[in-house]
Amino acid sequence: MAAHSSKIVIYAALGGNLMIAVTKFAAAAYTGSSAMLSEAIHSLVDSGNQWLLLYGLRRARRAPDEEHPFGYGMELYFWTFVVAIMVFAVGAGVAFYEGIIKIRAPHPVTDNYVNYAILGVAIVIESIPFTIALRAFLTRKGDRSLFAAIRRSKDPTVFTVLFEDSAAMMGLVVAIVGLALAEHLDLPVLDGVASILIALILAGTATLLAFESKGLLIGEAVFPETKAAIQALLRNDPRIAVTNEILTMHLGPNDVLLNLSVDFRDALSSAEVEEAISELESAIKAKFPVVRRVFIEAQSWAAHRRAQNQRVPQG
Repeated sequence: MAAHSSKIVIYAALGGNLMIAVTKFAAAAYTGSSAMLSEAIHSLVDSGNQWLLLYGLRRARRAPDEEHPFGYGMELYFWTFVVAIMVFAVGAGVAFYEGIIKIRAPHPVTDNYVNYAILGVAIVIESIPFTIALRAFLTRKGDRSLFAAIRRSKDPTVFTVLFEDSAAMMGLVVAIVGLALAEHLDLPVLDGVASILIALILAGTATLLAFESKGLLIGEAVFPETKAAIQALLRNDPRIAVTNEILTMHLGPNDVLLNLSVDFRDALSSAEVEEAISELESAIKAKFPVVRRVFIEAQSWAAHRRAQNQRVPQG
């Protein structure tokens, strides 16, 4: 269900950005506006980014094989990181370059009414995927703040589209204000300044995306409350003396790897320990569907502590 809603968000953003990109390029060619050209490139880059997210979703669904026994779920995180690089390198880079060119050699923008009309239509069209992405995100964030929900999110597709659409809306407003000031103050250089401001918005968006994607790409644990619930389940099992360690990692938005080190009570036979491990694995998967793989190590608390102390520090 989550994957389906993510696709709807991406398709909505892709359709809107393609329509907007065509109209912006036509307006930029007709009027010679640097800010409009930056906005056109921005929409084109966003369209490419949505294709990359769809590609990442498709690749992430591949079944595990010999080379990737835990599956390909983390490919989605990789392609999200590539999107961040695209926004920064192409979107922000080209917009900044266009702004510098216009500032160094300013020239009046002709037929500004065309730019205003196109930008107005773009705001209306852009508001549709933005609203869809915002609603999808709000349904998942619960009572948390927006920032906390973004930090906790394990599905990068929705917040990536939300970030891009937010940057697009801000960029459109900056372009309109820049063109209006350039026309009414007779200062064509302000068109270039608007382009640079759009570049800064894109650079900031790319930085946030890269930061969030990096955490997912290198492996994030489950939510603290999920880990606490797993601890409670183990603590309530009379066959377990001590839970030595709980290690979790998201291999995808809905794919968690769980490793447990458990000290079973000495009175249990080997057959009873094996039965306990099988029952625990089934119980955990039933209560936490997001946990796809469970590895349980039977180890005494003392042996676990010795193994911990013998670990060679990294670096």
